[in-house]
Amino acid sequence: MSANTTFSSAHRLYVKSLYKRYLTNALDWSINRPLWREQALLIRAEFEKNRGVSDPRALAEILEKAERDLVARRHPDPYITPTFPGGTKWERNTPPDMRPPYDHEAAGNHH
Repeated sequence: MSANTTFSSAHRLYVKSLYKRYLTNALDWSINRPLWREQALLIRAEFEKNRGVSDPRALAEILEKAERDLVARRHPDPYITPTFPGGTKWERNTPPDMRPPYDHEAAGNHH
């Protein structure tokens, strides 16, 4: 069991999500993986610095500041995985619709 159990699992998931969004945003700005790794270590150090904060008000302030900072640093043209929505391959080769364009038999137009 962890030493600090004052926060819920939802809070932990939120902090993990925030951390991942910071890393993803840093990767959007950097094309050189070793340079990104240096940035990732700085981001990790910042998160570790605030790890021991147990006051909910102070933590809420830290998280709000982090969200504002992330929004301010957001890349204007982030990388999107090609097969994800908005990616270059999203629905590029969708299979054709195999139904007939109009089902005359079902409509009752028998001649």
